[in-house]
Amino acid sequence: MYAIVEMAGQQFKVAKDQKVYVHRLQTEEGKKVTFDNVLLLDDGKNVTIGAPAIDGAAVEAKVIKHLRSDKVIVFHKKRRKGYKKKNGHRQSLTEIVIESIVSSGSKKSAPKKEAAPKKEAAPKAEAKKATPKKAAAKADDLKKIEGIGPKIAETLIAAGISSFAELAKTKSEKISEIIAGVRGNHVTETWPAQAKLAAEGKWDELKKWQDELDGGKA
Repeated sequence: MYAIVEMAGQQFKVAKDQKVYVHRLQTEEGKKVTFDNVLLLDDGKNVTIGAPAIDGAAVEAKVIKHLRSDKVIVFHKKRRKGYKKKNGHRQSLTEIVIESIVSSGSKKSAPKKEAAPKKEAAPKAEAKKATPKKAAAKADDLKKIEGIGPKIAETLIAAGISSFAELAKTKSEKISEIIAGVRGNHVTETWPAQAKLAAEGKWDELKKWQDELDGGKA
């Protein structure tokens, strides 16, 4: 029996007792974690395909340890400019072991919640819609941080990080987890510190520092 499941922004084909390395999770070592975004399930007789996910299906795993991958060398060179720069990057990973694949779980209670409070859900939805409007008015241009492009800025805003102050309070490991689905190698170590300078209005100091950075890493 195997399943195709999305874990930390990546899709994996997994089976019971299989070890998998995923982007860093916030779960502590030794604790269990459940992934419910199962896209395909094969029990040996029947193959079930989700639309996009299979209701009630889940993959249960146990966190073995947190680690970092082998170093990847990033070399930049500009022809006829005399410019060369060499950087290294090690991705933060989590090693997990698949303990079980559940084809049907206890998530059938979700439709009951949606069916009962129809009238109460409407005001809550309006309240939630009002909140992003206020946030949008105070949102900062996160692309001013060295290493953040339009796609990453959009992903951070969707995760509730829309200002320099909020980004400065977020740990780089958490940022890496949020943008795990964005293609490319992203170095987030200096983003909170850059955001703190931007939030304090120290633009000259930030600009001087960014001139020494390359993709967000010193």
